[in-house]
Amino acid sequence: MQSLSPDTVLIVIDVQQAFDDPSWGQRNNLAAEANVAALLAGWRETHRPVIHVQHRSQRPESLFHPDRPGFAVKPEAEPLPGEPVIFKEVNSGFIGTDLERQLRARGAVTLVIVGITTDHCVSTTTRMAGNLGFETYLVADATATFGRRSPDGQHFSAQQMHETALASLHEEFATVVDTATVLAAL
Repeated sequence: MQSLSPDTVLIVIDVQQAFDDPSWGQRNNLAAEANVAALLAGWRETHRPVIHVQHRSQRPESLFHPDRPGFAVKPEAEPLPGEPVIFKEVNSGFIGTDLERQLRARGAVTLVIVGITTDHCVSTTTRMAGNLGFETYLVADATATFGRRSPDGQHFSAQQMHETALASLHEEFATVVDTATVLAAL
């Protein structure tokens, strides 16, 4: 990875308390939030732009409903005053939001994406970023997910889901990197 330009945007997706709920099951990469915090610190220290994306469900029973504790952002990813927060209602940070408009208005070319979950909202937003023509980097160790069951009942571990999501995205929609590599490029 070459040096990142000063206008490279860090996009932090859904690092919310809802993902601490035990109903999700086993999770991989328990260091994801610490890596998100390290990247946020690097971006803030070098005065690069950060955009936060937060899931806001309209369903009152959802862990992500604004009236539920799970809606809150985890401490490691708390937005600072002046950092934009975009609220989404679906998996993609681009659908039903002004994320693309904000990125185009600032002349963004390169995006670095982190957050939860690797195979859902992070993947969907990363795919769209690549399709929209942004040079996109996905930070593997600053993302995490949970185990899932296939329609026929087969269980896939959180690590399997994480790795297959990354494999599907790498060199097609984004370049998959790690936190240390990104921090060294700042």
